Amino acid sequence: MDETESAAEVQRCSDVRGEPLPGSAKKERVYVILEWPQGWSRDVLDGGVFGDELTAQLKKKLSKVASLQLIRQPGRDGRQIDKHRLYLVFVEQARTELLAVDGPEAILDLDLSGPGRNGGQLVEDPLILVCTHGKRDVCCAVKGRPLAAELADRFPGVWETSHTKGHRFAPSILLMPWGYSFGRLNVEAASAMVAAAIKGEWFQPGNRGCGLYSPRGQVAEVAVAGMLDHLSYGDLTVVEGDPVVVTHVDGRRWAVELEKKEVAGVISSCGDAPKTSAVWVASAIEAMPPLPIQ
Repeated sequence: MDETESAAEVQRCSDVRGEPLPGSAKKERVYVILEWPQGWSRDVLDGGVFGDELTAQLKKKLSKVASLQLIRQPGRDGRQIDKHRLYLVFVEQARTELLAVDGPEAILDLDLSGPGRNGGQLVEDPLILVCTHGKRDVCCAVKGRPLAAELADRFPGVWETSHTKGHRFAPSILLMPWGYSFGRLNVEAASAMVAAAIKGEWFQPGNRGCGLYSPRGQVAEVAVAGMLDHLSYGDLTVVEGDPVVVTHVDGRRWAVELEKKEVAGVISSCGDAPKTSAVWVASAIEAMPPLPIQ
């Protein structure tokens, strides 16, 4: 029985609604994204992909520094490759760099302390990473693979990827170089998100937040963004405190009060029992005196 067939035997976690999307984004500042068309085990760093010795070296290299995503082209075409594409994403600088490497061992020689230090080619277009990691959760196979294939037919820069956090929001998408997570987008909405991203324009539906911030900061930014028009990625910055302060590049500022609420019936992964989870929600947004533009 394959991943998609077994999905019928359990309640799919991503079919359970009620938990808000903002505040659930994958939290990370640096990504190492390796093209790896071979199989992915449940955790790409559990030894099942690269073997125990190399996996231990990769864990040591990346620990508290960067997140590893494995990617492959949707469908079976392009699975045979000579060189592996390796993308480095520095979210704070909104910068993506591309290298061609012989294999995962090349990661051990990377300087991940900042952009421009590995001889990579600057990538101008966004990367759209759709989680299709069925061995992690069946929802990502059932909902991610069709979406990735459809988007890849319409846009460049679309990849299948390993676990992105939050398979209960499948299809789960990472948008680079800005480090935003999206969830529960159908083909039409996801296509609109990608079309906007190509122009650098903010997309609100399904936006789970930016991985530069904690869940509270993610919720605050998405809440403020929902009030604004003509917003681009990078226009807003977040200072986390109580309240959280969100500032626009033009100097406008908002104080966002947050409160924690309980959501019952959340299924974290397919096959798990429902549970009650705590989430942050924006309870009040108040305009602050604007900052002078420098």
